[in-house]
Amino acid sequence: MPNRRILSLWFPRLGAERLLRAEPHLDDRPFAVVAEHGPAQVLSSLSVAASQAGLYPGQPVRDAHAMCAGLVTRPQDVRREAAFLDALHRWAGKFSPWVASEPPDALVIDLTGCAHLFGGEAQLCEQVTQDCADLGLSVRVGLADTLGAAWALARYTAQDRSGHRSGDAIDQEAPATRAKAGKRRHWERGGAAPSVTVSPADQGRIAAPGQAYSALAPLPIAALRLDAATREQLSRLGLRRVGDLLGQPRAGLARRFGRGLVDRLDQAMGAAPEPINPAPPRDRFSVRLSLPEAIGLEADVKAGCDKMLERLCARLREKGRGARTLRIEAHRTDRSMVWRHVSAASASHDPHRWADLLAMKIAEIDAGDGIDMLRLEAIGHEPLHDRTVKGHLDAARAVQERLAKGSAFEDLLGRLGARVGMERITRRHPGQSHIPEKGAQVLAAAWSDPAEHWPKPQVARPLLLWPPEPVSAPDTPRLPQRFRWRGRDFETRGRTGPERIAPEWWLDDPAWRSGPRDYWRVETDRGDRLWLFYAHGGAMSSGWFCQGAFA
Repeated sequence: MPNRRILSLWFPRLGAERLLRAEPHLDDRPFAVVAEHGPAQVLSSLSVAASQAGLYPGQPVRDAHAMCAGLVTRPQDVRREAAFLDALHRWAGKFSPWVASEPPDALVIDLTGCAHLFGGEAQLCEQVTQDCADLGLSVRVGLADTLGAAWALARYTAQDRSGHRSGDAIDQEAPATRAKAGKRRHWERGGAAPSVTVSPADQGRIAAPGQAYSALAPLPIAALRLDAATREQLSRLGLRRVGDLLGQPRAGLARRFGRGLVDRLDQAMGAAPEPINPAPPRDRFSVRLSLPEAIGLEADVKAGCDKMLERLCARLREKGRGARTLRIEAHRTDRSMVWRHVSAASASHDPHRWADLLAMKIAEIDAGDGIDMLRLEAIGHEPLHDRTVKGHLDAARAVQERLAKGSAFEDLLGRLGARVGMERITRRHPGQSHIPEKGAQVLAAAWSDPAEHWPKPQVARPLLLWPPEPVSAPDTPRLPQRFRWRGRDFETRGRTGPERIAPEWWLDDPAWRSGPRDYWRVETDRGDRLWLFYAHGGAMSSGWFCQGAFA
C-alpha cells in the first residue's frame, strides 16, 4: 500500500483576486477587500500591489488609506467567496476524488496513489500552480505525509513561484477550448511514471515520504496550528521553532501547555490520526455550447439554447430534480459576457416548458460583435417527486389531471413572471387571525399553493378595508345619529351591530392599543355603507373611527 500523501492548497489572496477577475483594470493598483469586525472595518484580503505598499490583513481601513492614498477597496461578500471556493473544489477533483474544503481560503487533497498520473509529485505541484496562475489566483502548496505537515509547508515556507496573471478566467472558456491542446506526456500514453524525487527547488514545499521531521523542524511554532495564548507562552520560554519542541519530554509539555500541544505535534508527525473528510461537490447543473463561428441572429441563439436544454433537463431528470431558475450566458468574441435570468412558477425538468420562457429572454440579449459560446445553468433547483408514465389509453385522462392540478396556470405564471418579474405576481391567502386587517395575507404566487377554501365569516366583512380614520362624533359607545368623516356630514339611516373584537393580548400591536372595538355596519343618507367602530380606550384615547366600506 503506498504511503499516504496529502496536498494542502492555500489561496492567500482569494477574496481580492476573485474580484480582480471581474475588474482586471484594477490589477496594477493597490486593491483590498474590507470586512466588518464588529464596529470596525479591517482589510481581509489584499492584492500583490497592496501588499507591496506595506498593507497587511487585519489592518484598519483608516490606517490603510493613510498609508496608501490610492487604495481601492470593495466590501466582502462571504457568500460569493464560499461559492468561489466551491468552484475551486470542483476543479481540484481532477487531481484526486478525495478533496475537502478548509474555509475560507484553502483546500486539502488526498493524493495517495494519484501523483504518478501527472508525472510525479513535483510535476503535479507545477500543474496546480500553473492552473491557478491561468485563473489569476495566487496559491501556495504543501505536500507531506500528514495533513498537519502539508498545512505547515503551504503557509510557512518561502514559495516565490506565483505565476503571472494571464487573465484566462473561468468566464472566458470559449477561447480556451479552441486553443490547440498540448502533446500528451509519455506516462499518459502508457509509459512508466517517473520516480518520486524532490528537486532542491521543491524541498521547501514538498516533504519526501518519511521526512516530515526534517521538513517541519525549521518552521515556526505557529505552523503547528496552535492558539495565540500557547504560542505566546512558548515564545517567552525561547521555544520558537518546531524543532525546539520535538526534543522536549512529552509529559512535561502536556502538563504545562495542555494536551492540545502534544496532539498537534503527534498529528504533524503522523503519530496521531487526522482523517480528511472529503465532501462531494454540490450538484451543479450547467451545460455549454462552444461555437466554431460567431453567431448573432436571435434564431441561432434560440436553436443553441434548445439544444442545451435537452442535455440540461436530462441531467436534472437523472438526479430527480427540477429547475426553478435558469441563467443563460452569452460569451461574445470581445471576451465580454451578458446574461439573463428566467424563473418558472414551479420546478420542472421539461424542456418544452422552459423553451418558451427562454425565448422571451433571448430577444433581450445583445450579441455585439458576435457570440462564440453559450452557457445554460440551473442556479435554482429543487427535488421532484417520482411520476408514473402513463400509456396511450390513459393519455386523455393524464392531460385532464395535469390541467386540473393547475399546470396550465403555472405556465401562465411563468410567462408573466418572465416579463414583469416573478416576485411581482402575488396571491391572497386566508390569515390565521380574528383581527380584520389580518384576515388575509399576500404571498408570492410562484412559491405558494392556492388556498383550498376560504373560511366564511359569521359576520359580513367590508369589500374595501383601510387603516382606521377618525370620525367626528360624541365620545360615547352609543352609535351617533349624525357624524362627520373626510370633511362631509353623514346621517345614520340604518345600523347593524355591534360586533365586539378584542385585540390579540399576546402581541403588542400599536394599532390596537386603543383597547376593544365595537364595530357597526352603518347605512347613511348619502348611500354609503360604512364600517364604523368605537374604541373603548386603553393605552390610547377612545373615540369613533371608520375602517371600511361595503358594496
